[in-house]
Amino acid sequence: MMNDEFWQAILACDASYDGSFFYGVRTTGVYCRPSCKSKNPKRENARIFATANEAAASGFRPCKRCRPDAVKWPDEEVTAGVKRIIERRYHEPLTLSSLALELHISPYHLHRVFKRMAGRTPNDYLRDTRMDAAQKLLEGTDSSMAEIALKVGMPNAAHFSTVFQKHFGIAPSAFRNRMRYLS
Repeated sequence: MMNDEFWQAILACDASYDGSFFYGVRTTGVYCRPSCKSKNPKRENARIFATANEAAASGFRPCKRCRPDAVKWPDEEVTAGVKRIIERRYHEPLTLSSLALELHISPYHLHRVFKRMAGRTPNDYLRDTRMDAAQKLLEGTDSSMAEIALKVGMPNAAHFSTVFQKHFGIAPSAFRNRMRYLS
């Protein structure tokens, strides 16, 4: 028989119980974290497990919503993972959803954690990384604006120029001319 404390944690989707126990639902054959937002099972169909491995060994499969078999990363690791991906692949068309998929967490959770830990959104970090790379290319190469735009992941030169001017307060061509004049 399930105790009332665990049952209330399941009904409340209480994340503070995550890691304390897992619950399986006999009718679906799925096991979840206590914080899972899936439909609440009937109490008589719920079964408590101490670990995810114990639930899996009993024939239950992991929920696709709460992913109880996935490692829950500390917030610092989520933030570092996002930064690593962006710094390596800023020239690719990265989205919040693609970052979240790669890190096996929800886009909402990724956005919330990153903003709290880094003080800015993943999109802001991506834009800043692209603009830093663009600045270096403007200073150190004779590449055209269109070439630089593509190298930093911007769809075209017009969009690149608009974002660069908004970011630095100067058009990219004027920035390049100023750097050449100063050197």
